[in-house]
Amino acid sequence: MTRAISKEKFMAQKIWLDGKLVDQQDAKITVFDHGLLYGDGVFEGIRIYSGRIFELEAHIKRLYESAKAIRLTISISQSELTGAVEETVKANGISDGYVRLVVTRGVGTLGLNPFICKNSCIFVIADSIQLYPEELYEKGMRVISATTVRNHPLAIPPQAKSLNYLNNILAKIEALDNDVPEAVIYNHEGYVAEASGDNVLIVKDGVIYTPPAEAGALPGITQRVVIKLAREESLQVIEKNLTRFDLYVCDEFFLTGTAAEVIGIVEIDGRVIGDGKPGPITSLLRNKFFQYAHGKEK
Repeated sequence: MTRAISKEKFMAQKIWLDGKLVDQQDAKITVFDHGLLYGDGVFEGIRIYSGRIFELEAHIKRLYESAKAIRLTISISQSELTGAVEETVKANGISDGYVRLVVTRGVGTLGLNPFICKNSCIFVIADSIQLYPEELYEKGMRVISATTVRNHPLAIPPQAKSLNYLNNILAKIEALDNDVPEAVIYNHEGYVAEASGDNVLIVKDGVIYTPPAEAGALPGITQRVVIKLAREESLQVIEKNLTRFDLYVCDEFFLTGTAAEVIGIVEIDGRVIGDGKPGPITSLLRNKFFQYAHGKEK
């Protein structure tokens, strides 16, 4: 029975690939695609709440900016790509879920020359998403400091959400090896960049601090919304370089991200944050974000 259900889901899933919806088993790209060969491409992860695609315009804008930064020409317009995302979500009947939007450099040769690739490859996946267990949101999460250092900004710009995600994956491996879900990544100067998949925010004496993009953080869509909600609550938010010491002695510590939303951190490298529970500002912003995203009280 389980196999039959899985096969039915597999057959029913629709993927938008280069201009049209296809069945999941037919959603294939060539092994000569430079996204596969070299991680040459960009992507966005987007949430769907109660049938609404969350901050779609902002995600599309960031995707095109990332593509411009790596000199990747997306072969369709922003409005056409927006329509493709909406069409994919509708075709799969997703009310609450996740969209993965990917643009690769396209088909090329085994050489590095990206200009051999004549057309970008675009695909859109709309599906459910695996979240952290609810218990982690209630009790808080433990993290570690990664030994993996953030890529130098002159090597790969942190503002470009590229398919070259090995830097983040190596940090994630460190976290999992230490039996925690996340790791904080520091840049070559020792300042906090971000977590492997989320933005870092701390609270000290009632003020929220978060690293600037130049520290090596990808400016987050969820992070931006949470900062807006915080300021609406008359909370002060400051972008500044943060050290490991700042994380160790802060009053509250939380992460924001498309998948994570807002999740409190209660321990880093064996140091307990605050009283060992998600703090009041973290809880407030988690609730405010839920209301903003879902349009209802939690």
